Amino acid sequence: MDKIEHKYIKVQGLNLHVAETGTGPNVVVFLHGFPEIWYSWRHQMVAVAAAGFRAIAPDYRGYGLSDPPAEPEKASFKDITNDLLATLDHLGINKVFLVAKDFGARPAYLFALLHPERVSGVITLGVPFIPPGTAEFHKSLPEGFYISRWQEPGRAEADFGRHDAKTVVRNIYILFSRSEIPIAPENKEIMDLVDASTPLPPWLTAEDLATYGALYEKSGFRTALQVPYRSIHEKFSLPELTVKVPALLILGEKDYFLKFPGIEDYIRSGKVKDFVPNLEIIRLSEGSHFVQEQSPEEVDQLVLTFLNKHV
Repeated sequence: MDKIEHKYIKVQGLNLHVAETGTGPNVVVFLHGFPEIWYSWRHQMVAVAAAGFRAIAPDYRGYGLSDPPAEPEKASFKDITNDLLATLDHLGINKVFLVAKDFGARPAYLFALLHPERVSGVITLGVPFIPPGTAEFHKSLPEGFYISRWQEPGRAEADFGRHDAKTVVRNIYILFSRSEIPIAPENKEIMDLVDASTPLPPWLTAEDLATYGALYEKSGFRTALQVPYRSIHEKFSLPELTVKVPALLILGEKDYFLKFPGIEDYIRSGKVKDFVPNLEIIRLSEGSHFVQEQSPEEVDQLVLTFLNKHV
């Protein structure tokens, strides 16, 4: 990681942390999910920089080393897209490839819809473009569905508050790397679904976990619970819903997200291409929710193939 440099950019009154490596004329911006951070792109950043690209990975406001907003409970996806635009303007970057994981797919695609002239292509891992306002997963899943639990004010705070940040991240990494949707019974909380003796996924080291733990120890989870979970139904004023730039969706076949009601059918039926006509879909048979950390070499190659094709 010594090749990766760190800086702070003043954006909308906040100091936002940006990790960066590479000096090529073509820029790739990596957008993380939860419980991730810039660090979750460590493998891909080094790989694309070695191939001649400039790699940038921000921590969203309220995440990791970036300042929290004054009112975390009012944070929004719109903030992320606005911060991204301001960051690119500050750095003098006109056009980028966006690579996004998990809920980062939403701001990536929103940015491509709002600022198509600034985007060369979009790669998302695990999550396709889902039109805003159509996510109704909770309606057909039990009360203990983790998103429903985390949307309830105070509940996740009390659940997480029983542990240090490192343990919370550890438990979520273990839960999210499984192929089943995390659902708690009535008498248990989401953190109770992981036993203290459960080992980490083999591709996540104790050092990796310590890095994540330290970053979330600094930021806490206030903003992370708001975006994405409590702002899932945020409304947007979009010029259209057709993403016209080239796109790639990398799916781990063992990603629990594919078991969300309607998701697999939405992808397999081809309906996703109604909104993203220039979409290529690649499935990794053993891939989990964290496919970019689980199989970095494979994901690096897929990312580089796409970048080189559309540069």
